[in-house]
Amino acid sequence: MSVLFHSSEFLHPSSSFPAEHRRSSTYALVLLNQRLPKFTPLLWKHAQLRLCADGGANRVFDELPLLFPHLDALDVRNSHKPDVISGDMDSIRTEVLDFYAKQGTKIFDESEDEDTTDLHKCVAYILQSMPNLEESNLCILVAGALGGRFDHEIGNINVLCRFSTTRIILLSDDCLVHLLPRTHHHEIHVDSSVEGPHCGLIPIGMPSGSTTTNGLQWDLTDIEMKFGGLISSSNKVKGEKVRVQSDTDLLWTISLKKQ
Repeated sequence: MSVLFHSSEFLHPSSSFPAEHRRSSTYALVLLNQRLPKFTPLLWKHAQLRLCADGGANRVFDELPLLFPHLDALDVRNSHKPDVISGDMDSIRTEVLDFYAKQGTKIFDESEDEDTTDLHKCVAYILQSMPNLEESNLCILVAGALGGRFDHEIGNINVLCRFSTTRIILLSDDCLVHLLPRTHHHEIHVDSSVEGPHCGLIPIGMPSGSTTTNGLQWDLTDIEMKFGGLISSSNKVKGEKVRVQSDTDLLWTISLKKQ
């Protein structure tokens, strides 16, 4: 069984999006408290559910109007209200919380739960709010997931592992990251107009005793990868397809081109 990813379904620039369910996929967007990618308006447009993780609401309030320079800032805020704000509420500004609450945004104060990140809380909400949706048809896009504090980035990557059966893509202006579960053989479709060529494969959770790829400048053939040893960083895609097989979960990352 293979999982097929494609990068140009609707986004320029974009990330690797699953293609096998493209016609029936449901997209949810989570916005974190880091600088929003410039292509956030397109993510917003195509998402059926939009959530801000705590201080991510500040980013939407402050930064999204800047991505519509010819429109009035208040008009942008009124037309781009998140469906949900969830988290421990230690970062969102009071005036931002009040603004969106008056707009009808659902507010979930989960400050009693200090064992999970705000992204974890948002992903859990998405899965609970769509109980009849098959996980294979759901793709969660996370904007502002990379950059900033390193421990936040690691926390976001940990969410990929905690929800390994859910398709979650971490996005920034510079790159994307998603999980390649060891339970599948993967065929990644690359759109060279918006992504690449630089890419990487990183074992996560445990060393990889055997990883094999096809379609990279420096392909791996039954290679062991581990921290303290070899990992495939600063690799390059050669064409439009990359195939990956591994005995452990891997992180796939690829650069996004400036548009």
